[in-house]
Amino acid sequence: MMSTKAFTLVSAVERELLMGDKERVNIECVECCGKNLYVGTNDCSIYHFLLEEQSLPAGTATFTATKQRHRQLGLRKPVCELRAASALHRLLVLCDCSITLVHMLSLEPVPSGARIKGAVALALNENPVSGDPFCVEVCIISVKRRTIQVFMVYEDRVQIVREVSTPEQPLAVAVDGHFLCLALTTQYIILNYSTGAAQDLFPYCSEEKRPIVKRIGRQEFLLAGPGGLGMFATVAGISQRAPVHWSENVIGVAVCFPYVLALDDAFITVHSMLDQQQKQTLPFKEGHILQDFEGRVIVATSKGVYILVPLPLEKQIQDLLASHRVEEALVLAKGARRNISKEKFQGMYRRILQQAGFIHFAQLQFLEAKELFRSGQLDVRELISLCPFLLPTSSSFTRSHPPLHEYADLNQLTQGDQEKAAKCKCFLMTYLEEVRSSEVVHSYKEDVDTALLKLYAEAGHASLLDLLVTENACLLADSAAWLEKHKRYFALGLLYHHNNQDAAAVQLWVNIVNGEIADPMRTDLYDYVVDFLTHSPDHALVWKHADWALQKSEEVGVQVFTKRPLEEQQDGFNPDDVLTRLKKYPNALVRYLEHLVMDRNLQREEYHTRLALLYLDAVLQRTPGTSGSGAEVTETQAKLRRLLQKSDLYRVHFLMERVRGAGLPMERAILHGKLEEHEQALRTLALELGDFPAAEDYCAWRSAGREPAYRRRLFHTLLALYLGPGPSPPAFDAAQVLQLLPGTWSVQLLCPFLTGAVRDSTHTRRTAQVALGLATSENLIYKHDQMKLKRSSFRLSDKQLCQVCHSPFCEPVFVRYPTGDLVHTHCAASRHTNPSAPRPGART
Repeated sequence: MMSTKAFTLVSAVERELLMGDKERVNIECVECCGKNLYVGTNDCSIYHFLLEEQSLPAGTATFTATKQRHRQLGLRKPVCELRAASALHRLLVLCDCSITLVHMLSLEPVPSGARIKGAVALALNENPVSGDPFCVEVCIISVKRRTIQVFMVYEDRVQIVREVSTPEQPLAVAVDGHFLCLALTTQYIILNYSTGAAQDLFPYCSEEKRPIVKRIGRQEFLLAGPGGLGMFATVAGISQRAPVHWSENVIGVAVCFPYVLALDDAFITVHSMLDQQQKQTLPFKEGHILQDFEGRVIVATSKGVYILVPLPLEKQIQDLLASHRVEEALVLAKGARRNISKEKFQGMYRRILQQAGFIHFAQLQFLEAKELFRSGQLDVRELISLCPFLLPTSSSFTRSHPPLHEYADLNQLTQGDQEKAAKCKCFLMTYLEEVRSSEVVHSYKEDVDTALLKLYAEAGHASLLDLLVTENACLLADSAAWLEKHKRYFALGLLYHHNNQDAAAVQLWVNIVNGEIADPMRTDLYDYVVDFLTHSPDHALVWKHADWALQKSEEVGVQVFTKRPLEEQQDGFNPDDVLTRLKKYPNALVRYLEHLVMDRNLQREEYHTRLALLYLDAVLQRTPGTSGSGAEVTETQAKLRRLLQKSDLYRVHFLMERVRGAGLPMERAILHGKLEEHEQALRTLALELGDFPAAEDYCAWRSAGREPAYRRRLFHTLLALYLGPGPSPPAFDAAQVLQLLPGTWSVQLLCPFLTGAVRDSTHTRRTAQVALGLATSENLIYKHDQMKLKRSSFRLSDKQLCQVCHSPFCEPVFVRYPTGDLVHTHCAASRHTNPSAPRPGART
């Protein structure tokens, strides 16, 4: 158990002031109402004192008591109880089983002599049911056995309103509304005196333990239970709080929210009603009275009266926070809600949450810290200010006073531990990311965004770029210096761009690409710069850096012109000006012309002609003689053919002069087609190249969208070429063609085709006869040689040697050359790789 200083014990009435030198006079009871303190003694006297309180800086107070009246009631019995009814200006005095009404100031009995007889104990109903402001409800334990009586007490009279029988003799009573909480001989019960309904609570032994019944709030009581437990019970007979642990011999209890105080023969103990934990122990001997009066707690011995002054809750909470007892501080702070105004509580509680957050933060308990910071609506600059130089120099922020924590900076908080400092900064980054878009930080967003940028830059965090490419409030001067310090040049360029300084941004990025400065955060920076220039509305900036982009890569650099929005291309980038700039960059020039002709579909002859010439020059740079029908078609050549086919704007005659004699028959055929010279085109395709599918495609291409007669003329022209004089196209079988031709065609019409076909057929037949004769002659020669070989014989023995390896034959397997030489079969097989082997004739 960790102690908390919740109360300070101070003296209120010294012995000498109360009784002088009267040794036998003892205090029996006390009552306090405002500044009025009443003391009842065993000699049947009542003392009236006026209490003056003086607050001290430490949060405690001192009291000065001034005696106002002393009245002796004229009996020999002690004054057992005193109860003030301030609304009636009356004091209820229980003495000798009788309750007398006396005036609060003069202590004189009321003239009517009204009193309640036969009372053993009394309790005032602080939650009255009558609603009459000029009376009080009093509940007494009657001298009648097992009887409780309820009275209405007025200024000068009393009226009994209810008498209730109890199952056992009542020993103590407390009242709330219609409900009585009674300590009987063997148990505690709740009794509704209006309906008579009773609810048993729990048993106890009155012979062993003094019963205690204390009303602590609306419809809730505190009872001294078995085993030294202080038990809470509602009028419904249930407990909504855990019990508190007292000593076995508790004499009295008092409540000063949020604390419950208990008195035994040696100590006063203080427990919290919020978490039921013991918070403080004060030594106090010979005490026999402990009561609370409207928030003031009074304890008395038989000779003196003392007051337990509660320390202000804020001071108690601050003491707990100083001891890092965060949870206890928060519980106590929540409990303080009922004692102070809503506005004051909210301000106090927010500050406590913030302080608790810093305690968790210092302990690296970041999840708990974040939740407390959020709940307490922390000005996040309190957190930022722990890191030197994170706040911009123009910030007007000053730390809270009194301070929320004890740390000058992050180095002191982490005691120089760099790993802990890094973790704290990582948390700060995350927290700033979460809160920067909230309404809470709207008024100081520049401070937050600038601090976040500095944290990102210092850590090399990838989110630095994300911050700068989205809407942000980073201050240029502070942020630029910090980025340059940490060599985050690409991010610095983004910062310049965000502040409309695109020229500085691009120049910085160009320096990175050129290797003049290094920044590893962006590896594809050249492509990024080109894309930036492409979308930049600053035309002068684009023209300034266009040559640099083209020198790095013509294919990529030209995109600053080709990928611009169309409206900008029309307004600020005249195609002729761009073409003039691109003269030094042939690849870029081709790509830009393609953009003009194909993407933008500009209908200008010079663009189409110039693009076709550039294609043609590129094709002609290839090795001459590789552009025939069997040559591989390059990508450029394919583009040239597509352009020649689809465009009608280029200068056809000019290109024909360039193509003629250049070994480009396909391109020449396309140009013939553009000039309506279909026979020359088809002759080139069908007869020169022998590309019959290309010839048919040509007819389909040139007749697309034309009348049927035009299409028929094209295909008739192709057919006439096929049927014309000269060798018959190998694609046609003359006999099959004759079968397919209409019978109405005249021989005269087919004469050229038939003449060529007969000539080809005769030539083919005679060539085959010659080849057959030659093959027959060669066959006779072979047969003659075979017969000659079969007539001769020779002998093979194991003494004969191979003419290659000069080893004897071991088996009758050999090879004999026309020269008569005998060799092993394996030696004959290796004769081509062995230079020393004999070179016999071609036949064996």
